[in-house]
Amino acid sequence: MKYLCLVYLDEKRQDELPDEDCVAYDTDIRASGYCLASEALQPVQTATTVRMRNGKLSVTDGPFAETKEQLAGFYMIEATDLNEAIRIAAKIPPARVGCVEVRPIRPIRETVAARTRST
Repeated sequence: MKYLCLVYLDEKRQDELPDEDCVAYDTDIRASGYCLASEALQPVQTATTVRMRNGKLSVTDGPFAETKEQLAGFYMIEATDLNEAIRIAAKIPPARVGCVEVRPIRPIRETVAARTRST
């Protein structure tokens, strides 16, 4: 099953995590076969929020909401179950100073394809 591990941390604490630790972990998890994709994100002040309401585009600077911890990156992983996904997420270096949200991927493409085949 696929899981998205969303990495959050207070950007003021980012210096507590050497980039080398994150790159070493990324190299290891990719080599293990668990990691399908991963990236670090630029600081939150570079974010842009896009909304469509009643056919009108709204673009604002910054994230959707003010939070203590900001989205700093992600790992898309393949794990047998939630317990294994949690074990993998616990090893992500920013978990030491921030948190990692683990969410199962909703297989929307597969669901729609199955519906299409059955009609």
